[in-house]
Amino acid sequence: MTDLSPVLTIDGPSGAGKGTVSRIVAARLGWHYLDSGALYRAVGVAASWADLDVSDPAALVRCTFDTRVEFDDAGEAGLRVLVNGVDATGELRLETTGALASAIAAIPEVRSALKERQRAFRQVPGLVADGRDMGTVIFPDAAFKVFLTASAEERAGRRHKQLMEKGVSVIFDDLLREIMLEMPVMRSGWWRHCGRPKTPC
Repeated sequence: MTDLSPVLTIDGPSGAGKGTVSRIVAARLGWHYLDSGALYRAVGVAASWADLDVSDPAALVRCTFDTRVEFDDAGEAGLRVLVNGVDATGELRLETTGALASAIAAIPEVRSALKERQRAFRQVPGLVADGRDMGTVIFPDAAFKVFLTASAEERAGRRHKQLMEKGVSVIFDDLLREIMLEMPVMRSGWWRHCGRPKTPC
């Protein structure tokens, strides 16, 4: 019975280290792991592979439910994401995939379908869910909820490293400036300032 399985949610902004912490906790507990951001990207990849029209909500909803997504913790190699049995980890890291995932997430019908997909990861013996609205929207009844953040410098450093590893040339000071501008919004209740009226970012 999946509804009795415990859930630990770890939410926070990008660059806070929540993905790393979540994977470590899931591995030590022997629980399932959900990277909600990667799930959105995985659906985006599947839609791209199928050459779907991103302006067609019905097709994207079908794609959301038809796409099989598996998370495989490869240890020091990091997280592998399998989309319909194919390792799509590299493609998920592309900026174009991120843009597609954002476009898909903005469609209410798709976001609603993805809520169901995320909740389906709640299985025995338990689930560690990493994202931005895991404890507020997806698993509001979670027994354990963590909001993880870090200093602006640490977040900028993590983000800079991630982008450079993807081959994206960025300036550390520019990233730091963006994060510093974002921080007052976070302190005032950042979930309410993400531009989507029904759910957080």
